[in-house]
Parts: sequence; structure tokens; C-alpha cells
Amino acid sequence: MPQFSVNTHRFDPYRNFKFRIKWDNEFVAGLSKCSALKKTTEMTEWREGGDPATSRKLPGKTSYDAITLEQGVTHDGRFEEWANLVNNFEGDAVMSLKNFRKDLTIEVYNLQGAPIMAYHVHRCWVSEFQALPELDASGNAVMIRTVKLENEGWERELSVTEPTES
Repeated sequence: MPQFSVNTHRFDPYRNFKFRIKWDNEFVAGLSKCSALKKTTEMTEWREGGDPATSRKLPGKTSYDAITLEQGVTHDGRFEEWANLVNNFEGDAVMSLKNFRKDLTIEVYNLQGAPIMAYHVHRCWVSEFQALPELDASGNAVMIRTVKLENEGWERELSVTEPTES
């Protein structure tokens, strides 16, 4: 059975470095990394009273891991603005309940730049924000800021299908 339904001659899997993330209908500039989309369903054991030797395993609660995004430090303030909606530096739990949750879309592309898959992530909010990395006067690294996004699940966009490659 071929690994790709449209490009049956293709053998190699997709690469992981061509992606874009969109929220508020705009792509986020300068992203260098996005953590994995992962969900876990707990297992619940159940035993019948008349059958003490065996137990059954039932699916329980499903949880979705937080998503971490990394961005090179620039003057783009969107990570910080979003983080401040949850926990404002002014204190007294000043926060906006109106806009602190956002839906986002993760789009993945092939080497030719055509979209190969997309996921919609629901009701994200910032649980952790790192404005600056550790600074090192003797270093030569790019400054990276990070944002950790809690979410309430994700689903694949089924309208994005395997493109025809040339």
C-alpha cells in the first residue's frame, strides 16, 4: 500500500520545518518552533462483581497538552499583549475575560510550499510567557521568546488534502 494517496511514487515523509500559525486571522511572524500536538485519554478500570479475576479497561477523561511557541525577539508585541490579557502586570488580578482565549490554526507545508495539513486549536490562553531568554555577553545566539498555550482540544482541517507535486 502506498504511503501517499495522490503521489504514489513518493516515499519520504514530510519534513517538520515548514509551518505557519495564525490567530486573529493573521499569521504570526518569526516563529521558529511549535511543540507537538498531543492528547491523552485516561484509563479507568472496572470490574464486575461476579467476575473478580478480570477487569475491564474503559476510556476516561481526555486532556490536551499545552502548546509552546518560540519566536525570535523583535518589536512584535503580540505574544506579550496576549499574555497580559490573562495576567496584567498592574496587579489586583486585572485581566480581560473578553479576549484572553483565542482559536489558532497550525498549517504545515511541503517542500514546494503547498499546504499539506492544518489543525484548528480551540480556546487557547497563555499560561506561561518568557519575554527574554537568558542573556550572555559572550554568546552569539538569537534571542528567543516563548509562550505556553493551554487549550481545550484540536481537530484536523479535512479540507486540506495531499497536493499534487510536480
